[in-house]
Amino acid sequence: MRKISLITSAVLLSSTVAMADSNSIKEAFANGKTSGDVTVYGESIDNKNAKDTGLVSGSIGLNYETDTFKGFSASLGFRANHEFQEVVDTSDVDPANHYTYDNTFANSAIMNVAAIKYATDAYFISVGRQEIDLEWLGDFNEAVVAGITAVPNTTIVLGYTDRKAEIGFDVVEDFHEVSKKGAYVVDVKNTSVENLELNPYFYSAPDEADFYGLKVSYDTDMFGATAHYATTNQDSTSVVTVEDGDIAHVEGRLNVAGIAFAAGYIKTDTNGTGSLTAYGDNISPFEDGNNTYGSDAKTYYGSVGYEIIGIELAALYGQTKYDDGGTQEKENELNLSVGYSFTEELSAALMYVDYNDKSAADEDYDKVLANVTYSF
Repeated sequence: MRKISLITSAVLLSSTVAMADSNSIKEAFANGKTSGDVTVYGESIDNKNAKDTGLVSGSIGLNYETDTFKGFSASLGFRANHEFQEVVDTSDVDPANHYTYDNTFANSAIMNVAAIKYATDAYFISVGRQEIDLEWLGDFNEAVVAGITAVPNTTIVLGYTDRKAEIGFDVVEDFHEVSKKGAYVVDVKNTSVENLELNPYFYSAPDEADFYGLKVSYDTDMFGATAHYATTNQDSTSVVTVEDGDIAHVEGRLNVAGIAFAAGYIKTDTNGTGSLTAYGDNISPFEDGNNTYGSDAKTYYGSVGYEIIGIELAALYGQTKYDDGGTQEKENELNLSVGYSFTEELSAALMYVDYNDKSAADEDYDKVLANVTYSF
């Protein structure tokens, strides 16, 4: 499911606050906007060495945001999921061996958004449950996020998160602590040079780890490239000992005759990525990519995308070689997807995943994911 970047939302809010300000709190509520979706989701997993599983579920998301009054606005959001059918391989009569989706839908319904925002042309602040999409912080968070937009071509985001949860039409988690003392983030994006974006950032989870990174992206209508490096400084006082780690990523992109090509390489430290992926990630291009962030992992991938008569087609293939307790192992993953919008509101998507990992775990499966969504 596509995420809405908090930075983008905040910038849009700050740039339009003067034009959309209501004259009273009552008017702000009356002029508020409601949005949401109704989604039917299904998945089927053919496991070569384990029980086959499947699921059909329904999901309703409902969001409301007031208009602004003196720069203030409020938002509420809910997500409710219901499992219509769960399919398992019943060849084993022992129910204890049957896979269930209890952890996928930890809640049948949850309030995933409850935030108050204040924005001006120079800065913004948002407090409460909200969706965040930063490099190593994603999903829904109970957070305080402030930003400065007064510096030309620059957005500086300062944030603190205490709890988070992954919530969508295919999963509903409980909100849980990101760490005992939460996590802080400083994220800077600068676009002073045409087509070039510089994104240095810093994260700190006290008594656990600090993250440092720099992402550089260059994009034109025809081609683009990204270079990204991040490293961790793990705190030795952590209850669970985690070694320092790092990750490097390069990617090239090319658009020719409406066809989008991309190829990339991802490399992790011999000790892995430390705690980098504890709160979210945006580097791995795969649907699963189970070992992309593993120890001494080297990943090569390539993708192609094309749209014809409104149908979006995409293919991604990659291979990861990684260290598994001193043994070099290899996984391969193929993702094929198709999407189509019947109307502005009604859309459908289908994805096929072929995953193979001939390690000691010997994971080998095919997976089909599908959803039909009506948005309003």
